[in-house]
Order: sequence, then C-alpha cells, then structure tokens
Amino acid sequence: MGKLEEAKGILSAIGMPRQQSNDRSAYVLLALGNMKETDSWANAQNPAKRIVDIMGFMSEQYGKDYKPNSRETIRKDTIHQFVDGAVAEKNTDSANRPTNSPKYSYCLTGEMLKLIKTYGTSRWQEALQQFISAQGTLIERYSQHKEIGMLPVVVNGQEFSFSPGEHNYLQKLVIEEFAARFAKGAEVLYIGDAENKELIKNREALEAIGVSITNHDKLPDVVLYAKETNWLYFIEAVTSVDPISSKRMQEIDAMSAKCTAGRIYVTAFHDINKFKRFIGQLAWETEIWIADEPDHLIHFNGDKFIGPRDEKPVM
Repeated sequence: MGKLEEAKGILSAIGMPRQQSNDRSAYVLLALGNMKETDSWANAQNPAKRIVDIMGFMSEQYGKDYKPNSRETIRKDTIHQFVDGAVAEKNTDSANRPTNSPKYSYCLTGEMLKLIKTYGTSRWQEALQQFISAQGTLIERYSQHKEIGMLPVVVNGQEFSFSPGEHNYLQKLVIEEFAARFAKGAEVLYIGDAENKELIKNREALEAIGVSITNHDKLPDVVLYAKETNWLYFIEAVTSVDPISSKRMQEIDAMSAKCTAGRIYVTAFHDINKFKRFIGQLAWETEIWIADEPDHLIHFNGDKFIGPRDEKPVM
C-alpha cells in the first residue's frame, strides 16, 4: 500500500468526514508530516508549513500539482477541518497574522504526530483509541453541532452566521477586512447569504439616500454606507461570476440614479489569480480588492485611488 492510501486510512480511522479523507486531504497530511513515499511513519515530523509549502511538497514528492488558486480550497476544505479535528494547529508565529496571509503556517499537533508515528506497528490500535477518546471524532462533532460549519461574522455590532461556502467566506472577509481598512465606521445596509438572500436589507436607509429598490432589483452582494463621508459602497464578492462590469454598473446606476451619496464600486476577489480571470470584464473607474493582499486596492484608471465617480479629485 502506498503512502497516499495509508494517509487516507489514517484520516478515516480518526473519524474525519469523507470530504477530509480524500486524496487532497491525504496529501496535506503527508506534507504536514514531511512524509515521502519511502519514509517510515515512525520518522514523521511536524515542521510549520505555509499552504504554498504544502502544495510544493505535494508537487515535488508525489507529482500532485494543484493550481495556485487552489490554495484557498486547501485552506477552507482541509486545513480548517484538520484544526477542528486536532490533526493540525496554527503555528505560534502566525498568531498575529490574518488567516489569509500567505505567511500563515500550520503544523501537526503533538497528539497527531504521536499517533501517526505508531501507524503500522502493534501500538497503533491502542494509540488510535487514546487519540479518539481524548479528541472525539470530527464526524460526531459535526453531526452534533451543525453550527460548527457556519461562518460567524459580526455585522453592525450584531453576531450572525453565514452558511459555509467560498462565496460567503469572501463576503465575511469583505465585512471584516475590507471595511475595516477602506470603509471605517460604515454600516452594512445589505448583505445576502447563500441560503438567506436578504440576511440584512435596510430598505428604509437605502431609500433615504436615494437608492430605489424593489423585490425584483438585484443589489450587489454587499452594500456599505459611511455616514461621515457620505460614501456608498457597492461591492460584488466574485468567486465564479458577476464582477462590476460596465453592464453591472449601469444596472446599479439605474437603481441609484437619485442617490445623494457618493457611489463607489468594488469587486472583491480571493486572490490575484481569480482577479486575472475576470480582468477583461471589469468596468473602468472601479476598485478591485484582493483578500490575499488586504491592505491594498487596485484602481481601474482615473485620477484618484478611491472615491465616488461623480466627485472631483482633491488637487
């Protein structure tokens, strides 16, 4: 049996869900354990590795090449569950970094390292039972606590939970990372959830500043309003479709033609590779925010970095 199948067997034995006992997660386990095909599990290690290091190990040692934009999938669909299941933990050097930082790193927990070192020996079954007794299984925890998969987010001072998924995770980053940097003090007037399209919809506030909406209008994913500057942010969180294109901007302009606030149009992406896929569709005079580089904006043309399209630049 090869190392890939052995790693899948280990993940299954400790009770990881099916989605985290697949090839991708097994390769991640091998990378975190620094396990090459010919290595003995007794020699497993737990060095701290960034997602990019994990992907590099998969490629170099097992010929498994994942595209660069798969980094977020590995983080959200394997690493996060590994942390929940006591398989991996955040490296202490990453404590003060944002979770989407490229320098954020992970390592196997001491308990997991101790367990896998016994794989294939007479001590495996006893060590496995001790691990499960101490940690439980993630399958049990997920089935008993459905909310463990939800994405907690604080919106306008209140706690909400987004349903899990790539798109909602990006919306969460828009609220927590983008707004904190580029829309300080802004109120969320609208945000939808994959399962609740109108999780927050402040119709009265939108109409008060001249945004005419009906039940048939399609608002952007996130709408923020900064009262101090009187700026209104229309934000699309793009994972697969619908950036702020010229057509999309015209649609938003139509519903906000009487708007008394300065309008800002933003397209948010997880990473630079996703941005590159949509660059030909983006409208001029809009902003691009990339979650992997949260401190920066890309301004598509114009004579200022950020601001409403209908205001003159400050000279």
